[in-house]
Amino acid sequence: MPDVPYWHVDAFAAEPFTGNQAAVMILETWPEDGVLRRIGNENNFAETAFLVRDASGETDWELRWFTPVDEIRLCGHATLASGHVLLGLEPARESVRFRTRKAGVLEVRRAGALLEVGLPAIATQPASLPEAVAALGTEPAEIRRNADGYNLFVYRNAGEVLAMTPDFGALAALGDDSFTVTAPGRETDVVSRVFVPGAGIDEDSVTGSAHSVLTPYWTQRLGRKTFTAHQASARGGHLECRIDGDRVWLAGASVTIVEGRFRW
Repeated sequence: MPDVPYWHVDAFAAEPFTGNQAAVMILETWPEDGVLRRIGNENNFAETAFLVRDASGETDWELRWFTPVDEIRLCGHATLASGHVLLGLEPARESVRFRTRKAGVLEVRRAGALLEVGLPAIATQPASLPEAVAALGTEPAEIRRNADGYNLFVYRNAGEVLAMTPDFGALAALGDDSFTVTAPGRETDVVSRVFVPGAGIDEDSVTGSAHSVLTPYWTQRLGRKTFTAHQASARGGHLECRIDGDRVWLAGASVTIVEGRFRW
């Protein structure tokens, strides 16, 4: 019976029970994908991060992410959670690098009292998505989309974003795309919510990959390279966002909730 280290981490969270939950598991080798899917379903978090030492020497670790349903191409909060675990195990290290299957090389590094995760900046283009707008139930001021399934709906004020009650079944019928709604914030520069019902997540708590989309958009709109952000889910979370060339850097705190062993 495999017996592997396991951590439950609240990422982009300054205290327990906030931010986004992730499981982090360190494996000796990769099992079959079906096993990883079953573990992701068993954990039942938005994402489980699986780590294997990178034998190629290109980075420190290989990294893959699974929802309760399937593998995904990019996950920011579970990458931050992985960095939180690994840098906690090696306090003298300043950073850790990950080789991923579909998102290239990612990095988590210390940023004062916080950690920051570096992700690809995801550009979007103007789009028309009437079925998604109907499912969201509120007409946005602007719609943008990326070919990889990141959809961005920009609203006039935070109240529209906070009051939204989407039809999750209708959104799920459009596939496993991510639907991010955003507006100027109240206590932060930007507010957002993220819906991915087609991947088994009606509303995500705090989404790093969505901020890979939000950061290029808002830095251009605000005319500066940094801003503060709040993802207004039930759990909620705060991020400090900045752009550096083709990379987005998202800073936040993380909290370990559970540390133990996982057996199957």
